[in-house]
Amino acid sequence: MTGIQLMPRTMKLHYSEYGSGEPLIILHGFLGASGNWHTLSRKVFAEHFHVYTVDQRNHGRSPHDDRFDYETMAEDLVVFMDEHGIDKAHVVGHSMGGKTAMYFASMYPERTDRLVVVDMTPRRYDAQHNDILEALKRVDFDVHTTRDDIDGVLAETIEEVGTRMFLMKNLAIDRETKRFSWQMNLPVLDAQYDQLNEPLPKDARFEGPTLFIRGGRSNYIRDEDRDLIEHHFPNARVLTIKDAGHWVHADQPAIFGESVVTYLQRED
Repeated sequence: MTGIQLMPRTMKLHYSEYGSGEPLIILHGFLGASGNWHTLSRKVFAEHFHVYTVDQRNHGRSPHDDRFDYETMAEDLVVFMDEHGIDKAHVVGHSMGGKTAMYFASMYPERTDRLVVVDMTPRRYDAQHNDILEALKRVDFDVHTTRDDIDGVLAETIEEVGTRMFLMKNLAIDRETKRFSWQMNLPVLDAQYDQLNEPLPKDARFEGPTLFIRGGRSNYIRDEDRDLIEHHFPNARVLTIKDAGHWVHADQPAIFGESVVTYLQRED
């Protein structure tokens, strides 16, 4: 499937670029953006790889579109690689980005070098973000005109300060009107959210080297998920990083960064 042509359903993704060497593409999670990976990319990964952190469609500074599913996001990635002359790349994906990476590797194994999936499995998940989506929709930018106002609305539902700070990274401000807005495509993310919880297709398979990294305090990857992981990814390993939740790379960045670099540079 190399040399895939740009189709109307695909789009040019916004990205940041670091370092030099073998290409490494990093995919963020739901309601995140490429900037979530800036520090690790600049300080750790760029010393070994040519790193591309991308905003997936309807997130960050990438275009908005009504189409929002994993197959399409995998196709976006192929188009991105073709545009940058990347024949094959290591792919790291967290959460939603991990599921995108699984789709990509199974659809385009010849374009995938090593795969790293962070705190996500091929199985179906129950809805995890409904309260967050409802909180985001309650923000009225005609009424809530300051960061404190917006934080106050989110705090009515979301007690954890760190989660609110993460969500507010999605705020954009118009330079002329000073009016805030959500940078991500909230209506589409809300309407299509259930699709993100669907399992990987039963026949999806990637036989290349794969590492699943789970947080020791997270329940996204369970012990009983290993058989399903091995069904889709027969050459997979599972690594647990202690004292880390779902945001493994933020909770334990040093251990996480070293683990990823070590795995990507393995000779086997």
